[in-house]
Amino acid sequence: QLTESGGGLVQAGGSLRLSCAASKRINVNTGMGWYRQAPGKERELVARILSGQSTTTYIDAVKGRFTISKDIARNTLYLQMNDLKPEDPAVYYCNAAPMPRSTIWGQGTQVTVSS
Repeated sequence: QLTESGGGLVQAGGSLRLSCAASKRINVNTGMGWYRQAPGKERELVARILSGQSTTTYIDAVKGRFTISKDIARNTLYLQMNDLKPEDPAVYYCNAAPMPRSTIWGQGTQVTVSS
């Protein structure tokens, strides 16, 4: 129901744009977010976009480097990631935010950063 894409291998300082395509049963024009999970760590919410007015919030570690956005017509969520750092590698997921819905997790997309 949620399909993430756009991950890959990038050098430190590089950029990636992640996409999250939602099925018709999920409306991205609600509270949505991008989460990430690195090996051995818990999944964390890194960016959030509120419904309607599109207010965004970020954790301090990505503030100023990541931008979350949405295309309502395409029912798709995006995460533009710039100046990627060695601490950013993880599997990135999208889901409802701040409370994710357990039944709609996708496969995620892997982000790898080489130094």
